[in-house]
Formats: sequence, C-alpha cells, structure tokens
Amino acid sequence: MKIKQFKDEALAHYSYALVSNGEMALVDPSRNPMQYYKYAEENGAKIVAVFETHPHADFVSGHLQIQQETGAKIYISEKVGVDYPHTAFDEGDDVKIGSVSVKALHTPGHSPDSLTFIAEENGETAMFSGDTLFIGNVGRPDLREKAGNMKAKRVELAKQMYHTMQNKFTHLPDDTLIYPAHGAGSLCGKNMSDASSSTLGNERQGNWAFKDQTEEEFVAEILKDQPFIPSYFGFNVDLNRSGALNVQKAKYGVPVKLNVDEAPEEGVTVVDARDGDVYKKGHLSNSINIMARSQGDKYETWLGAIIEPNEAFYLVVESVDQIDDLLERTAKIGYEKQMKGVLTLSEKASKTSDNFDLEDFKANKENYTIVDIRNEGEVAEGKIFEDAVAIPLNELRNRADELPEGKPFMVHCAGGYRSAAGSSILENKFKDAKVYDLSEAIKEFSDK
Repeated sequence: MKIKQFKDEALAHYSYALVSNGEMALVDPSRNPMQYYKYAEENGAKIVAVFETHPHADFVSGHLQIQQETGAKIYISEKVGVDYPHTAFDEGDDVKIGSVSVKALHTPGHSPDSLTFIAEENGETAMFSGDTLFIGNVGRPDLREKAGNMKAKRVELAKQMYHTMQNKFTHLPDDTLIYPAHGAGSLCGKNMSDASSSTLGNERQGNWAFKDQTEEEFVAEILKDQPFIPSYFGFNVDLNRSGALNVQKAKYGVPVKLNVDEAPEEGVTVVDARDGDVYKKGHLSNSINIMARSQGDKYETWLGAIIEPNEAFYLVVESVDQIDDLLERTAKIGYEKQMKGVLTLSEKASKTSDNFDLEDFKANKENYTIVDIRNEGEVAEGKIFEDAVAIPLNELRNRADELPEGKPFMVHCAGGYRSAAGSSILENKFKDAKVYDLSEAIKEFSDK
C-alpha cells in the first residue's frame, strides 16, 4: 500500500491518502479537496472512500464535497449521528481499498465516537489514529462537554481513553506505523512530538499513556495543563456533523471591496490580517489585528479564538494577491459564511496606533498598566513582569473591564505575535487611553 501524508502547517493537521490497485481512500481530509484530486490524478487512482475518525473540532473537513464530486463513500461511526449519506463503519466492520483491508476500532477518549482505522496488506500494518493517539501523547478529553451529538464529561472521556490505551491496540505488532491527525502546535492535545509518524513499538516505549499506571493516575495526568479551547471548536464539531458547503462556492461568494477609506459598517468588527507595523500606520475603526503573514502565523486559531462563531466581520488584506489565500484559510474553520466582505485599504485609512519609547518603559514600568495576554499555562510558569495583569488573549474582549484605567497600557505576549491582536482589542475598548504593543521587544525582557 502507498500512503501519502498531507500537512496543514497552520493547524498542525495531518490528512492522508491511501492508494492500492488504482483505488484511493482519504483519511480526515482538509476542507479544500484539490490537493487530493491532484494526487489521485498523478497516481491514476479513483477516490472511492473517505474515512472520518470523528467530527473534528479544529478544522472543517471536506468529506461531503468529496463525496458529491467523486462518488466516494463516507465511512464514519454510526455513533456520530450524521444525516448526510454515509456508510456506518464501526468496530468489527472492514472494507477493501484495492488489496488493502481497512478495519475500524472504536477508540473513545478524545471523543465518545472516535475511531482508529487499521490498514493491512501483505503483512504490513498501519493505523490512522485520528485524535486518539498522537506521537508522544494522546488526544485531549475535554472538548465534548458542550458540543456534538454525543456530549460527554471530560472525566468520563479521560477514563475511556485510559481503557483505550490499555486494551485497544494490544493485538497489533510493534512495527505498526502510526499516522495521527495532528502534530506539535495543535490544540487538540498537549506536549506532542514534532515527529509526523511513529511505530507502535516506539510509542509503547516512550509515550506516557502506555505506561503501567492506575486509571486514577492516568486521569489526573491527561486532565492537567490542557491548552485553552478556542470559541470555534464546538462550532466546527457541529459543522462537520452536518457537512460543510462546497468550499469553492463558499469562498467566492464573499464580496470584495478595494481601496476602502472607512469601515463599511459602524459596529461591525474588522479583522485586519496585515503585518502589525503596517496596521499601526493606518487601519479602520473597530479593527483587530490578527496577522496572517505566512503559514507560520496561527491566523486560523486566533481568528476562531477571538471572533465568535456567527459573528459578522470584514477582513482586511494587504493586497489582492492575498485574497484567495486568506479566504482559503478562513474557510478552513468555517468562518467564510460570516464574512461580510474582503477589503483592501486606501492610504486615507486614518486610524493609527500609539508609538512608545522603549527606554522610558524600561526605566519607568510603574507608569504603565502591563497586560500579559499569554495563556494561563504560560503565566503559571512565571510572569515576565511581576505587576502585570494577566488576561488570556482569547478572553480579552470579554474581560477588558477588569483592567484599571489611568495609565497607558502596555500589552505583551511571549514572542510578539499575539500582542498585535491584544493591543488592538484594547484600542477599541479604551478609545481615550494610550495603548502600546510591546511586540517583539518582549524578547529583551523574557530572555534575561
């Protein structure tokens, strides 16, 4: 069998194509299927199946569009409770892709309806573990308390994950190849390895979840220090259960307006994806600067963490050259439907951000209200400024009232990316106050 891994860097998402004897199956595909179609053409293969390990929270899957355009069958657990045409695929079921046998294992823990797919051919075994087993860790169990057809409490799922790790993979050989749905940088788990694949033998030796431990010990470890949950996660679970619109139709239905001087509508949020330095020189009112300069910027994650599902917004891009890319990235989390338009700005855009004197800040920190917008786990490891007020970026819009007024605000994160968004949020909230973005200058303080 031939397995191709596709990586979405911004979301640390892995999807897969499995090819055998002219037939191709996809596992946990991204929303835009074009890369898979090209790969099928290159291999002279027909896409006959889409395997969904579970309804994902952090990205929108293209399974329904792929089915409509290729005729492929969607294989998903009946426990998910979907209404679109599908083939129920649960433990004990198997299907042939070419000469490869694909079997389902019910592996609850990350979600109550999670499947792991076991592919076997001529003594070679591979497992597509979804968000159950990662390289170096396992999926988080706390995402289904408020979303999905099958809701489950985090402790209940943590216990299920313990039994999954203890019992579900014992029949598989050590040389079984492991292909997870995510890697380091994903919010679907913690402390994942940078490696994109592994073997079951390696994980049995090095992954803490396989260690001999009690259920109580396992539950305590898996539940501690999990990262924050962005607002859009529950929204994506439900969207994946219903099936997303054709991505090309959805993207190109968004209006475009060029050389805009002023915000098109009062009170409607503007997401400005330009570089922070460009943003500060001129932007629209009610803007939030969520930078998308490259795939390395976590634009999708922070868009879905700061902007609520179904909240209307306009998107500002630097150039028309970026429109297609930013529409694509926005559609990855299903937010294109709430976009009122994509804008480029004229030189007359008049809102500017405040400049600050770094030396004055170094010498007179007490004259500033320092706002630390790092996540709770980062702050727990130690404050950079002892007197800083800590409010995580994803909570800042709702908790800005907690900040004392009377001094200029200095906003910082860990490396300079998030503070652009944080300072712009406070600019909107405190219109008569000075708001500064410490940006990458934070490194002069955190490196000491």
